[in-house]
Amino acid sequence: MSTQSVVVIGAGIGGLAAAIRLAARGLQVRVFERAAGPGGKMRQLQVDGQAIDAGPTVFTMRWVFDELFATAGARLDDHLRLQPAEIIARHAWSADERLDLYADHERSVAAIGDFAGAAEAEHYRAFCKRARAAYETLEQSFIHASRPSLIGLMSRCGVSGMAGLRGMRPYDTLWQALGEHFADPRLRQLFGRYSTYCGSSPFAAPATLMLIAHVEQQGVWLVRDGMHRVARALAALAEGLGVELHYGRGVSEIEVTRGRASGVVLEDGERVSADAVVCNADPAALSSGRLGAEAIAALPRLPASRRSLSAITWGLVAHTEGFALERHNVFFGRDYQAEFDDIFRHRRVPREGTVYICAQDRGEGNIPSGPERLLLLLNAPARGDMQPFDASEIEQCERRVFSLLERCGLRVARHPERCQVVTPRDFEGLFPATGGALYGPAIHGWRASFNRPASRTRIPRLYLAGGSTHPGAGVPMAAISGELAATSLLADLAST
Repeated sequence: MSTQSVVVIGAGIGGLAAAIRLAARGLQVRVFERAAGPGGKMRQLQVDGQAIDAGPTVFTMRWVFDELFATAGARLDDHLRLQPAEIIARHAWSADERLDLYADHERSVAAIGDFAGAAEAEHYRAFCKRARAAYETLEQSFIHASRPSLIGLMSRCGVSGMAGLRGMRPYDTLWQALGEHFADPRLRQLFGRYSTYCGSSPFAAPATLMLIAHVEQQGVWLVRDGMHRVARALAALAEGLGVELHYGRGVSEIEVTRGRASGVVLEDGERVSADAVVCNADPAALSSGRLGAEAIAALPRLPASRRSLSAITWGLVAHTEGFALERHNVFFGRDYQAEFDDIFRHRRVPREGTVYICAQDRGEGNIPSGPERLLLLLNAPARGDMQPFDASEIEQCERRVFSLLERCGLRVARHPERCQVVTPRDFEGLFPATGGALYGPAIHGWRASFNRPASRTRIPRLYLAGGSTHPGAGVPMAAISGELAATSLLADLAST
């Protein structure tokens, strides 16, 4: 019997995770990636001769990757150098309002007490307890479920788990849940930011996203040589199992024969047959016809109104003064409701939006003596394919961003030749048919999580992986999506 073959479209984290698991089971796997290297959204910019991580910057849930490496008969620690972060993130509202969250729970409790009072510190304890319950309820019943549904969730939870589901108040928004825990609006703002990890608004996202607080408390890790090193390590792991990785070779069409996915056509016209196809592109590329007319039937088309957040980012090599940066830093605007109204209702750059900075030469006491590598990120609407921002809009936005930083005590000596700006239009070019949305569909409303594309599509032998599919955005979730795609594919091959 001949070895069964699989084509994986895209060498993002989801595609690489699927390829590793399939190759470890003895399948012949070929990965085609139109970019020059692996990683997908886990990409780098070259600024002033230095590499800056320009995609995901936070590494959590390392056990997902421990398991993935073990599947290939390897150890993560032999391929990646990880260091646990003592400070999860540093937050600022002004030059005088700063709050660190720590990996040590009791240190965070004490810091919140000093910042907002003893009552809020106790409220934080209760919030963390609720976040942990949400994670423990949903980890196996939802996150690792191949096709999420409310009925399936209830059946997998069982009688004992139903109490946990009710306790999460899944019909409430995250903002409503935070209002029950915190009187201080700054703390609601801080923990409301977890919704943006999924590209959503805290005023519309479900309360279940509070589970991210528990995930962070389980460990945030600093990756030696940057996050892109994770993608390179996974690519090397895949190649060690015999996976063929083809960079600079994009796929133009998914072929369907007798109702089943049967291979792909590359952009240079070459046809590659396969017993199954895993698509690590954004599902919008499938449903919009970017991967051929036959693939349109794979899943419903996502309306532009349901897109998640995009972003405007600045990759900088610059001197900084004043504010003592950590690896992860968040600078909040004054009106959170207005910020998300601007993005999702008015489809414009927020007039004063929250700014995230990843200071990539910082962490665990490291203080650069000269210019340092920074990635600044401002959330923006995903309209890169419809109404791109012009130069004047970007310039005004940049002035507001750096004005907010200065109000919080951070001065950045930036120079145009040491800065690279990326807009939703650029993200649309990198990830076609998304408008620049970086997280797939927004998680707005309690039903949204169940409507996210799952690993199986409507076309047999065509599977999905990546952060735009179930179980959601983020590096570990993308890796889990690859596991789900591989598991579904193997089960379907075995059944025939």
